Amino acid sequence: MTAFTQWDILRGLLLGARWTAVLSLVTFAGAAILGMVLLLARTSRHNGLRAAARLYIELFQGTPLLMQLFLAFFGLSLFGLDVPSWLAAGMALILWASAFLAEIWRGCVESVPRGQWEASASLAMGYFQQMRHVILPQALRLAIAPTVGFSVQIVKSTALTSIIGFTELSKAGTIITNATFEPFTVYGYAALIYFALCWPMSYLSHSLERRLQHAADRA
Repeated sequence: MTAFTQWDILRGLLLGARWTAVLSLVTFAGAAILGMVLLLARTSRHNGLRAAARLYIELFQGTPLLMQLFLAFFGLSLFGLDVPSWLAAGMALILWASAFLAEIWRGCVESVPRGQWEASASLAMGYFQQMRHVILPQALRLAIAPTVGFSVQIVKSTALTSIIGFTELSKAGTIITNATFEPFTVYGYAALIYFALCWPMSYLSHSLERRLQHAADRA
């Protein structure tokens, strides 16, 4: 029987955490791009675009992420598409996270005073010019803290991808536990690694929120 040292356990978990970090970064980047498209559609002047964006957001916010992962992994195979677990995990997380980021950012855009829209319209700006030059720069300041805060949720949500076989931190913990029969030690280390990944982002989110509030109070 092979004996595992504490370093063997920790090294195995860190190798799994590497893929947790990669999946989180890919998810955030993809969701940010898709979320911006949804935001523009959600705040556009066309009823059809607004309705389509709203339906998308309600669909992905109103169904469990676990079901979305199953559908991305097993559903596409019904059409003859062999989807690897990492691709299914990335697709499902991007689609899910984009719905939440679009709503976070919509709230920030709508918090910009209506007078800013009217003032930019009086300068003959079109919708995209208004968004680019007037609205988004102001909304961006408000969006930083909640966006960073949601990124913590993305990191923690990657743990669900172990259910479809993607070997990230949680899956690595299960594999190592089955080999060592030391669940308390293994999952204790895994929890510390998750904390090390999430706490700096939570601290950054709270710090940014305090700074923005302080700046708003001084304005």
